Amino acid sequence: MGYNFSSMNPIIQQKHNVSIEGNVNAGKTLIFANGFGTNQTVWNWVKDDFKDNYRLILFDYAGSENTDPDHYNPIKYNRLSTYADDLLTILADIDVTDAIVVAHSVSSMIVTLAAIKNPRHFSKLVFIGASPRYLDDSVNSYTGGFNQAVLSDMYATMNANYFTWATGFSDMVMNSPEMPELVEHFTYSLSAIRPDIALSVIRVIFESDVREELRQLNKEVLLLHAWDDIAVPEEVAYYLHENIKGSKLKFLNSKGHFPHITAPDTIVTAVKSFIGN
Repeated sequence: MGYNFSSMNPIIQQKHNVSIEGNVNAGKTLIFANGFGTNQTVWNWVKDDFKDNYRLILFDYAGSENTDPDHYNPIKYNRLSTYADDLLTILADIDVTDAIVVAHSVSSMIVTLAAIKNPRHFSKLVFIGASPRYLDDSVNSYTGGFNQAVLSDMYATMNANYFTWATGFSDMVMNSPEMPELVEHFTYSLSAIRPDIALSVIRVIFESDVREELRQLNKEVLLLHAWDDIAVPEEVAYYLHENIKGSKLKFLNSKGHFPHITAPDTIVTAVKSFIGN
């Protein structure tokens, strides 16, 4: 079932490809927020299990595939809080309150910032493969999984041959050689992003630090983590669990950074159990 966008600001709808699906008259709203290198179609493996009982909201961030690159400004989007403000703008325009959010990767921290700034829009939060900081911090005994030299090498590779990097990066983070078609899907999505925008966005993500804000989050949170996630080591999942009060941590019977693609049934089961469906 579609949604009548006549009451929605067309600039916001077009900028973020806002889609409202499922049971649009349902009393509960479920938002899907995708991570870097993907667009809202990444939830196609998951969303149908919720379409009968929830109003579903999907959207794309500025700079992602299928969005107008003119809406992206690297100076404006040099911090995660700008993306959080965009999300809040979408929810305010649709007048969403007490929504459940399922967020992947960097979207988890974007949602964290948004929920702290304007908590009325949110109720329960599900974070898949989340990280508050990707860089190691030896001073504070924090393991993020990357050091600056590794990131600098990645940036250089992206700058030299973006499409070769996209192929290698997709294979590495998907970690599912037995499902090459899924790796190809992510490679295609990454390759559709303008290389200069992708480099700018990934710098912001990998050099972000949301650790100080975690304790301000006052929502029910489920942390879902797959094994052998090269982008987010297990230590990060435990760190989030320790620093988000009342959070629940569940390790999935899957591997890699994209369990909602490679093992969607595990995500559906965990989310339904958490939200009481």
